[in-house]
Amino acid sequence: MNARGGLSDAKSSSPPDNPEAALWTAFRESKSPSVREELFSLHYPFARQIARRHFRDRKAGDIELPDLCQLASAGLLEAIDRFDPELGVPFRGYASRRISGSVLDGIAKASEFREQISFRNRVRAERVRSLTRLDADTLPAAEALEELINLAVGLALGFMLEGTGLVIDEQEAREPAASAYDSLVWKDTIRRVMNEVATLPKREQTIIRRHYLTGLDFEQIGTLLGVSKGRVSQLHRAALGLLKKRLRDACDFRLER
Repeated sequence: MNARGGLSDAKSSSPPDNPEAALWTAFRESKSPSVREELFSLHYPFARQIARRHFRDRKAGDIELPDLCQLASAGLLEAIDRFDPELGVPFRGYASRRISGSVLDGIAKASEFREQISFRNRVRAERVRSLTRLDADTLPAAEALEELINLAVGLALGFMLEGTGLVIDEQEAREPAASAYDSLVWKDTIRRVMNEVATLPKREQTIIRRHYLTGLDFEQIGTLLGVSKGRVSQLHRAALGLLKKRLRDACDFRLER
């Protein structure tokens, strides 16, 4: 085979035989947050499968599937940063032990009486802190009321985003009993929200998707994007503000008083 001709053909007429290998090469050379994000997206379904296997194997119902998925995500992030493709082993074979180890370690640290709040509750508390101004206690009454409204709207958007069913597979999602009309209206509302999320700037879009749809906390997202946890909190607040404005400006869709 002509090596020169093969390379030319690969560039001009067809994608690489192994696009994942190209991603690993790029990540090894640059540690680019965007490449890390691509690798995470590629292997997150695999990590979630591991989390669900542990969930099925547990006899006690003292830990929820989203908690295990977050633990699996932490293990996946660690595996991505530590993996050396030059070792010649498949990434998933390498990562499976780290992902399972992260899940098992997290289960072991959870007390029998659930003294620790769940990861999901911690993420939600983190979300509230992000949406609350540091000087909220000193604001005049009118401004304090406006901030309370903004917080309520932000939490309502979060509820809608969590309700899209992307954290748990659609066949596992349990929809509340509702009339056909109510169900149609709710699905249309969710569709509008997700369409607006898709118009956000790339980094803000990643934060919203990873926080609400994948369940990562701000520290994990910071690791994914190569920024601080505090910066993720700022961007999260700004993203929800922009999302609220775009939804408010959309025809016949209001979020205000």
